[in-house]
Amino acid sequence: MDLRLSASGPSPSETEAVDALLARRREGVPTPPRTLLLPSLLAVQARVGWVSEGALNYICSRLDVAPAEAFGVASFYRMISLTPRPASMAYVCEDLSCRLKGSENLCRELENRLGLPSRPGEETNSPWQRSACLGHCEAAPAALITRAGNPPETFELAEADPSILAASLAGRSVSPASSSPRKTPQFGQKGLRLLRRVGIVDPESLSAYRAQGGYRALSRALELGHEGIVQEVAASRLLGRGGAAFPVGRKWEAVARAKTQPRYLVCNADESEPGTFKDRLLMEEDPFTLVEAMTIAGFATGCEKGYVYIRGEYPLAARRIANAIRKARSAELLGTGILGGAVTFDLEVRRGAGAYICGEETSLFNSIEGYRGEPRSKPPFPVESGLFGKPTLINNVETFANVPDIVLEGGAAFASRGTKDSTGTRLFCLSGCVARPGVYEVEMGTPLRSLLEMAGSVPAGRALKAVLLGGAAGSFVGPEGLELPLSFEGTRTAGSTLGSGAVMVFDDSVDLNDVLMRIAAFFREESCGQCVPCRVGTVRQEEWMHRFVHARDAHSDAPDLSLLSEVAQAMRDASICGLGQTAGSAIQSALRGLPTSSGDGK
Repeated sequence: MDLRLSASGPSPSETEAVDALLARRREGVPTPPRTLLLPSLLAVQARVGWVSEGALNYICSRLDVAPAEAFGVASFYRMISLTPRPASMAYVCEDLSCRLKGSENLCRELENRLGLPSRPGEETNSPWQRSACLGHCEAAPAALITRAGNPPETFELAEADPSILAASLAGRSVSPASSSPRKTPQFGQKGLRLLRRVGIVDPESLSAYRAQGGYRALSRALELGHEGIVQEVAASRLLGRGGAAFPVGRKWEAVARAKTQPRYLVCNADESEPGTFKDRLLMEEDPFTLVEAMTIAGFATGCEKGYVYIRGEYPLAARRIANAIRKARSAELLGTGILGGAVTFDLEVRRGAGAYICGEETSLFNSIEGYRGEPRSKPPFPVESGLFGKPTLINNVETFANVPDIVLEGGAAFASRGTKDSTGTRLFCLSGCVARPGVYEVEMGTPLRSLLEMAGSVPAGRALKAVLLGGAAGSFVGPEGLELPLSFEGTRTAGSTLGSGAVMVFDDSVDLNDVLMRIAAFFREESCGQCVPCRVGTVRQEEWMHRFVHARDAHSDAPDLSLLSEVAQAMRDASICGLGQTAGSAIQSALRGLPTSSGDGK
């Protein structure tokens, strides 16, 4: 097999970056070695700032991957550049919450200072680029700064302004985004469960976590045994918190009963839904809970290897999870002989590289395995054939975070909170036109009005126009829907969804036309293009929105809404995965029942 893209060879820095990564990963690397393709690409990107032909040649030869396949993977991800880029880059969020807080003005000012933004695939000296949601919606507008080198630097900037961005690109010290009571408006409030340690326990200290009850659940789990844990999780009636709301106990039971070995455990921490940032907060501020919960899950279901797949835009979360894994392993709470017994389970962090589609579970598996992050057809389902074709248990961060309490208190106690069909508490991410944006924890079934009141509702002098539940893949609720119970059955009855837990609030100053245009552009940009209904449908949807807005501006007849409805129905019925199936949901819900123009005539 010809392993050369061209006669180009790697630079010493590129060679060193790849060799250092492969040396660290030599032990315990799954077969085939191409599972290290994305980490190798990211290593070169972090060291040099882009991936050259020579670097790609070298990676292909080291991992025995065909050049065409490696190029296909490298070109799939937004955070990997195959053309030269400046060593320091700023990625400025242009998505919904940041738009409401002035990201467009920020981008215009950056154009004046630094020139036009770079675009994927083009060679440019521009040190900044527009980005999809970065997951800092509570502190908008947000930016991500990357500085290539040895060592490289990657950090987020909250409430970014042009001066701060210019200073960071020049290499001057700036204050990156950090946890504060602004992110947790309920800080110190009694009765919190998932958020009770946030802001109180040092997230980098294992001893501080154990002093607050950490790892008692793992000890209890070893007493309960495999079947006992699975029974308690089933009794809790916990539904997945990632958006699909699948019964967690049924997943665990299916993997535990699987006859095939090995089995794998995966945490989906690729939290890329616009308006969603709860999993980021848990990983940054309570990382040991996730590590403990996954250890319990691995023991319960017979998995000895687990992966935490964290989106590439979450550098602090990735560092803190990696630190928690190292410290748990050193304390014999992870790895071989956990707590001095015969249990073996270990974890590894894998980084995404900027692809919303990798939040879909089978796309995530392909990404870990070293392929393009495209979804697989189902069945077979992951519990039968998931990562590396083996039985795989996959849940998201918030779902796992409930496990220690279920083990300690019992499934029945967990099920006593919330509603009959939606048990426990839920984390909601409030952003947009609210006084106190941030992550809130409430019992399932809490009315939407109560949640908004906790966040201070819309600013004084403004009126509520709409609420977007579930992010870009969710649906809009008007002011008349504020009594909607925030439960799976409540939103389902109302034709809405809880989705990822995003709650974006829009007051009467907002032009919803602009919001809908951005949603349409988001899905067109993020479609992986694998299936025709999504690849073509998202383009047609955006084109329809352009015509709709133009007709409004020209005071002429709007295009036929039935045509858009047909496109949305085709995507919903025939797309391979949830991206295409929900790409039209928010736009359809808005156009059916909400005024789209701004009260200020914007």
